[in-house]
Amino acid sequence: MADSFGPVHDGFGVEDADGPDTDAGGSRKEPIRVLVVDDHALFRRGLEIVLAQEEDIQVVGEAGDGAEAVDKAADLLPDIVLMDVRMPKRGGIEACTSIKEVAPSAKIIMLTISDEEADLYDAIKAGATGYLLKEISTDEVATAIRAVADGQSQISPSMASKLLTEFKSMIQRTDERRLVPAPRLTDRELEVLKLVATGMNNRDIAKELFISENTVKNHVRNILEKLQLHSRMEAVVYAMREKILEIR
Repeated sequence: MADSFGPVHDGFGVEDADGPDTDAGGSRKEPIRVLVVDDHALFRRGLEIVLAQEEDIQVVGEAGDGAEAVDKAADLLPDIVLMDVRMPKRGGIEACTSIKEVAPSAKIIMLTISDEEADLYDAIKAGATGYLLKEISTDEVATAIRAVADGQSQISPSMASKLLTEFKSMIQRTDERRLVPAPRLTDRELEVLKLVATGMNNRDIAKELFISENTVKNHVRNILEKLQLHSRMEAVVYAMREKILEIR
């Protein structure tokens, strides 16, 4: 399979609500179980060949459309679902919501040729943890799978820019005021959230604020708990909508 997939952006990479299945030493005890979903059999086969070379990743099944993906996810309970956005019978975004119902612990990475902001935004709302364009290199697919399995969110660089643009447009399109006051974040939490919104990862945020990486993780967890959200991407969407912070 040719390397036809650019680099994976890890700016949204931070631990979400569900942590990785690791032992006391921090290493994963079992291989990451992956379900591959795409309507092109050749593409599915190519991914299986690439991922078969990774000792810590195991492809446990495949599906050719969203409907089949939901059934397979319920039976196999994979750690990661690597799924296309647009497929016959049932699209990936619609299937995303159903998969989260039948396999709540599964984390979904949308791997697609679609660079439309609407697809990205809908995928996030449906529960996707990653959104990667098929232009990324095949070597980086495994890296993205590991990152998401460890509780991070992944998004292609070009889509990250579009996502922030969509946040800004969303604010400009509405003048509605909040009926319920937003949960109050501390000054430090607001600082962390603003850096998250610029695409920084935990390590870079720690350096910027002169604090430890663990402290950054704690702040992010507190932000998610206060806002009753599950991922840092959702937190940024919420912050934009509620005008907690602005991106110029």
